[in-house]
Amino acid sequence: MTNDATAKRVVIGADPDAVALQVAERFLTRVRARVSNGRQAHICLTGGSMGARVLAQVLRLPDVHNVDWSLVHFWWGDERFLNADDPERNAVPAREAFLNHLDIPQENIHEIAAADSGVSLDEAARAYAAELAQFGEGDQQWPSFAVCFLGVGPDGHVASLFPDRAEVNVTDAAALPVRESPKPPPERVTLTRPVINASKRVWLVLTGADKAPALGLALAGASYTSVPAAGAKGRKRTVFFVDEAAAAEVPPELIDPNY
Repeated sequence: MTNDATAKRVVIGADPDAVALQVAERFLTRVRARVSNGRQAHICLTGGSMGARVLAQVLRLPDVHNVDWSLVHFWWGDERFLNADDPERNAVPAREAFLNHLDIPQENIHEIAAADSGVSLDEAARAYAAELAQFGEGDQQWPSFAVCFLGVGPDGHVASLFPDRAEVNVTDAAALPVRESPKPPPERVTLTRPVINASKRVWLVLTGADKAPALGLALAGASYTSVPAAGAKGRKRTVFFVDEAAAAEVPPELIDPNY
């Protein structure tokens, strides 16, 4: 295992529940450390079943209500442009599993506009970029996430950055509208690669044997254009949290048993 702090690490759990607990424990520790001296923490959430499973595990941890959540801001790496109460939106299960149970100001929860909010898809992307810019750091028009969670699709996509599409290579915008997505629903809003890679820590969470090829390509340094997960990296840490089924082909030297 390399000692390079910027190297990609792989942490393996036995099954999806074990992975979710591993991530939840590390997440709560990280947030607590971040806000303990009054600093804000910006967190980027992911959707999918594992995203909700991790948040549900966080809520079960005994120290969850000992964190000053008023200092934490939650964002999403992407969102499906559906009605606000549609369970397929990433924000809906996140609220149900976790956010609605916290003592947190609603203005700290930065949802992407919904399809029934009275704005178009393009306007939703522009509004999200403008909201990110309110918390920009230095010359960048977005916050530096303390943790950016990403799911990984079997095709290697992250957020709504899909292989071999124009959105993958955009560097002059914070958020983009996505049309004719290869994965339904067809309309989405996504963060761009520069925003993701400005994160202090990028944690990619993936489980199941169908994710093993994408994981292998990402670890092998495949082209970001063809395998977007390969180009997602944090400034301090990049960690793949995976189960044994997804890790079947991971070289032993990339596994970090201590992180």
